[in-house]
Amino acid sequence: MPNLRAGLIGLGMMGRHHARVIRELDGVDLVAVADSFGDPHGVADGLTVCNGVDDLIAQGIDLAVVAVPTNLHEAVAVQLAEAGIHCLVEKPIAGDSEAGRRIASAFESRGLIGAVGHIERFNPSLQSLRARLEAGDLGDVYQISTRRQGPFPARIADVGVVKDLATHDIDLTAWLAQKNYVDVVAHTTSRSGREHEDMVTAIGHLSGGVVTNHIVNWLSPMKERTAIVLGERGAFIADTISADLTFVENGTFQTEWESMAAFRGVSEGSSIRFALAKREPLKMEHEAFRDAVLGKSMNIVTMAEGLETLRVAEAVLESARTGNVVRL
Repeated sequence: MPNLRAGLIGLGMMGRHHARVIRELDGVDLVAVADSFGDPHGVADGLTVCNGVDDLIAQGIDLAVVAVPTNLHEAVAVQLAEAGIHCLVEKPIAGDSEAGRRIASAFESRGLIGAVGHIERFNPSLQSLRARLEAGDLGDVYQISTRRQGPFPARIADVGVVKDLATHDIDLTAWLAQKNYVDVVAHTTSRSGREHEDMVTAIGHLSGGVVTNHIVNWLSPMKERTAIVLGERGAFIADTISADLTFVENGTFQTEWESMAAFRGVSEGSSIRFALAKREPLKMEHEAFRDAVLGKSMNIVTMAEGLETLRVAEAVLESARTGNVVRL
């Protein structure tokens, strides 16, 4: 069977990583790249840099990766769908949920594979955590907390921290719990003088009563990417920077220390740090997209899921604006 012919539109910070990974992918050839601003990172490597979507489509591609700014996702993705080309669109799926709905519909109505690049799902620590939750290792899940903070990334100009960063946490939380958000309440601020918010604290509920909270900002001098799932038997702690997963179990020993014994809660038990195979999440994301196009599996983040994540992000912004709890 001949290799799938891949095109890439958007050769910026994420585009260069997509180009590298596509070139390493079995069964896929990168045959066309496009960016109206040229090729600042030199990723074309002998390919002609097309000026736009029309030129990219003319190269006879089977699938495409869309890594243009968020506000251009709809125009680019819908045109690719109309040409019958399967797409992996960087997250968030679109700048707003109306545009996201039109994108998702364009692919669904034509029976095409449409995926959204919520890469955290492919992080080894979160993949292992999801499997352990599914196997019942934690018992009932009570709370999922995430922290995602660090310095401002120069690559982002068209959306704030909620749509750019918090969408990672919204997606991974719903995916880990396998439940949807039912409400959110949030506060945002903008301290850096930019147009969009650069800090958010959000609290929510998932169906079934799981409590969530997310601390996300672009204002921290230290980079942190942590997800903690607290439940009946203890807590899992995933660090997605190092791809480490740790389990701290609830203790089973009776305490003889009087002041501690008065607190009738859990006690600290043993701690286990799991040894995980650490493959690059972007490569795993591309493999899942390729396999979906080939009809082998559907482990992608679907456009319907990407749209639901964007709807929650919009609810977070609405809550911050109005001061109300927003129900989904």
